[in-house]
Amino acid sequence: MDLAQGHERNADQIAYWNGPGGQRWADRQAVQDILLTPVLDLLLDRARPAPGERVLDVGCGSGASTIAFARKVAPTGHVFGVDVSGPMLERARQSTPKDAPAGYALADATVYPFDPASFDLLASRFGVMFFADPVASFANLRKAMKPSGRLTFICWKEPRENPFFMAPLQAVYKHVPKMPQVGPEDPGPFSFASEARVQRILGEAGFTGVAMEPCRLELDVAIGRGMDFAVQGALEIGPASRALDGHPDEVRAAAVNSIREALTPFAKGNSVLLPAAIWVVTARAS
Repeated sequence: MDLAQGHERNADQIAYWNGPGGQRWADRQAVQDILLTPVLDLLLDRARPAPGERVLDVGCGSGASTIAFARKVAPTGHVFGVDVSGPMLERARQSTPKDAPAGYALADATVYPFDPASFDLLASRFGVMFFADPVASFANLRKAMKPSGRLTFICWKEPRENPFFMAPLQAVYKHVPKMPQVGPEDPGPFSFASEARVQRILGEAGFTGVAMEPCRLELDVAIGRGMDFAVQGALEIGPASRALDGHPDEVRAAAVNSIREALTPFAKGNSVLLPAAIWVVTARAS
């Protein structure tokens, strides 16, 4: 993506999601779609998309949420998915049925010139926590919504409530130095963990009636394929994978054993069910 098309403070995120990191997510699209199905089901349930509505899907990634919303608003509605990741959007376009009422744009939602007052629903599954200036981002998104529009998105609660992330990472930290600490308001998976911060951001961006529903899930990181598959997933994507980047094979081999040991208590048959904690955030455009 041409960085000139994005907000300058989002440049690091744009670079990451168009580099090897974004490619890894795109390559794992099929697995991630299965793994995060419970989250998408929850988003659809709370967002209540209806036939004929126009939906803006922010941080749509490889398209699973856009396709799901398109099924709900068909045949007369439409879904517009936006993301900064070229590799993931390429996968989204490949996966979307030709007759689906959906389209995509490679765009930074902070500055993209959306058609004003044109969307009934603004939705996102883990796509809004990476803005460097979230108030400006949500203010721009709000201008794209009809006065009657509503918002529903899902974001992560704090790390200590999410063994989904932290169990593999803490296992890896037995063998490698900890990665640089990310501030609680820095762009990243947990930047919306604070209820007070999310309330403030959305309020300053002009949204009203903000509500935050805490939900707990168990996500099968093995997607029914057994422990080896779960361990391999931790090596390919997520914070444990990033912590191991650049380390020699013998360190990775030791980390594999520790990841397996950490995940074993969560194994049930061929599944490995890691606890996850999320917010379901809802609000109105006016």
